[in-house]
Amino acid sequence: MDAEAISIEWESIKMSEQEEDLIHRMYRLVGNRWDLIAGRIPGRKAEEIERFWIMKHGEAFSATSHSTALY
Repeated sequence: MDAEAISIEWESIKMSEQEEDLIHRMYRLVGNRWDLIAGRIPGRKAEEIERFWIMKHGEAFSATSHSTALY
């Protein structure tokens, strides 16, 4: 993968306030289970949600699951 492809992949992801709020609430409930979170936001993919979270909160924070004992 060349540098241009990487920079395009990591461009800023725009989310509405409602999407951001839902992502934060879902993260508190299920942790970093991006596929479950993306399933609640029409038109969003798990990879996109995870990238948004990492860009907003840092990669180390996304790697730590804050999930409850739901599974």
